[in-house]
Amino acid sequence: MLTIISRNPLIVLGQLYALTKPRVLQLIVFCALVGMVMAVPGIPTFNEIQHAILACVGIWLVAGAAAAINCLVEKEIDAKMKRTSWRPTAQGQVDSLLTLFFSSALCAAGSALLYFWINPLTMWLTLGTFFGYAVIYTVILKPLTPQNIVIGGSSGAMPPVLGWAAMTNQVGPEPLLLFLIIFLWTPPHFWALALYRVEEYRKSGLPMLPVTHGINFTCLQIFLYTLILLAACLMPFVYGMSSWLYLLVALALSLVFVLHAFKLWRQYSDERARQTFKFSLVHLSVLFAAMLVDHYLF
Repeated sequence: MLTIISRNPLIVLGQLYALTKPRVLQLIVFCALVGMVMAVPGIPTFNEIQHAILACVGIWLVAGAAAAINCLVEKEIDAKMKRTSWRPTAQGQVDSLLTLFFSSALCAAGSALLYFWINPLTMWLTLGTFFGYAVIYTVILKPLTPQNIVIGGSSGAMPPVLGWAAMTNQVGPEPLLLFLIIFLWTPPHFWALALYRVEEYRKSGLPMLPVTHGINFTCLQIFLYTLILLAACLMPFVYGMSSWLYLLVALALSLVFVLHAFKLWRQYSDERARQTFKFSLVHLSVLFAAMLVDHYLF
């Protein structure tokens, strides 16, 4: 029996909405939108704008479903960590059966929208991303290996590919370059967070890299990843997707990210880890924003 039937429906809806991780969804949809914009030469037509909006809604629904499943599977782990203990599933405020039904409804609605109004390719790619995050990463990789975020990061890197497929019904090298950037960005971004939350992860029992290999090794990995990421961020210019404006912004952002990582490696502190994590968010957001501006100006 559901334990929340008698509660205020608006409160329940708010709790279910929180399970979709709205802040994460904003970044997912933004990255998908970047893929859509880059796939359309010049100023989009009204029909293309409508198409993109529908695709964003479909991707948002399926991504929200995956986030809800993640909260359901990890509710006991979330309850042990300060960062996630507020989640309704962790606090036992939302029934597991209702969460499963909610996630299924979102996934079904998003998949139907993508299949009938966008194209089957985008639907299958989005469902594959759902399975990769909700099952392969959450259920299998995360509790078993410290490389969880490296392998599982492929799901988080998919939004630009989904956006490109939504507008073109195909996947070419351009969206794969965007995929590569996010794929390489994810480990240093997440490991920086795990560094200053290491005791929480240790308490949770998850084999995150700082727990299994120590702080210094993790900092070195972050630094090395930022160097590789710098090279990847230059690829859209090298391939001809973007011009000098993007190149200058990408180079500046990536060098600052490398500097943050180098300082973190040479002299660790929780505050530097926190600063590195925060800058990683700035790095990806401004990088893709510059790509969009460059796309329309040049």
